[in-house]
Amino acid sequence: MRVATDRPLVVGVSGYGGSGKSTLARVLTAALPGSVRLRGDDFLDPSRSHRRSPDWDGVDRLRLVEEVLDPLRSGRGGAFRRYDWGRRALGGPERLPETDLLVVDLIELLHPETRPWIDLAVWCDVDLETASARGMARDARLGRDHDALWRDVWIPNERDFDAGFAPRASADVLLPDAPGSTNT
Repeated sequence: MRVATDRPLVVGVSGYGGSGKSTLARVLTAALPGSVRLRGDDFLDPSRSHRRSPDWDGVDRLRLVEEVLDPLRSGRGGAFRRYDWGRRALGGPERLPETDLLVVDLIELLHPETRPWIDLAVWCDVDLETASARGMARDARLGRDHDALWRDVWIPNERDFDAGFAPRASADVLLPDAPGSTNT
């Protein structure tokens, strides 16, 4: 996809946890020379993402817009801060990447606060039960015991977010069972 524009294009990849977002984002950036991937995990707040919330407020969408999407689309330079999971705090400022195509993969990315900043929204169209089972299996393989979080927080948050914001309906592309999604 090549469109004449004076600003970078932003592709947003979203879907339920375990649906294949990260895998798809890696495949896209590997296939599209010059593209840059921004990991959604860099914009999570674990203190908030581990609690019930009808709009998944553990996703720091405002910081994503203010530090990345707005400056990038406006053609301004700038810096953003990734969440440092080792320190459990925001990391130091990093220069915004220079690119014609930014790929962002993040749960609950298709939200009214972020959707206007996304040129092409892709929804990894895997049902919640399947995606959650994959996410739980992935976490177990990585030695993370998140079963209670999946059951008591994340799956209910996904349902609430669906009911409130209908992210699938706001996607430009529905991608059934993203490639390699069993290894998200």
